[in-house]
Amino acid sequence: MAEVHVIGQIMGATGFSESSLFCKWGVHTGAAWKLLSGIREGQTQVDTPQVGDMAYWSHPIDLHFATKGLQGWPRLHLQVWSQDSFGRCQLAGYGFCHVPSSPGTHQLACHTWRPLGSWREQLARAFVGGGPQLLHGDTIYSGADRYRLHTAAGGTVHLEIGLLLRHFDRYGVEC
Repeated sequence: MAEVHVIGQIMGATGFSESSLFCKWGVHTGAAWKLLSGIREGQTQVDTPQVGDMAYWSHPIDLHFATKGLQGWPRLHLQVWSQDSFGRCQLAGYGFCHVPSSPGTHQLACHTWRPLGSWREQLARAFVGGGPQLLHGDTIYSGADRYRLHTAAGGTVHLEIGLLLRHFDRYGVEC
């Protein structure tokens, strides 16, 4: 079987209006993909930028996959959350990006968005916190129902991904 090794880190985030940010992440693959080592999801620590607007996480990602085909290439899905002074968390943005398909080191910028909801939900978010969230996480990366949502742009999550491919030449794929 062909193998893909993803090594990298979630560097941090910029452009969010909220402070005290953290990120929940996960990887989604097709049925032909098998995770050999690593964890499929995780969460960073909370960082409150003191200088500038970059929240630094430097959270490691280390995944090793075996695959029988190219269909269902890995995608990283991200949820950025903010924490207030009372420890309450509210959604700051959803985003996803495809893992690059060429070997080497890649700098990725994943732009995020969040659902707006009704005017009452927007007012409640401003005064009480919280806000609308997606019921199904796969809506982040599948465009089926996303076009009907009213959304607001969030910030950008910065990633550094290194990719190693093995045995792809045996299956007729040139790297």
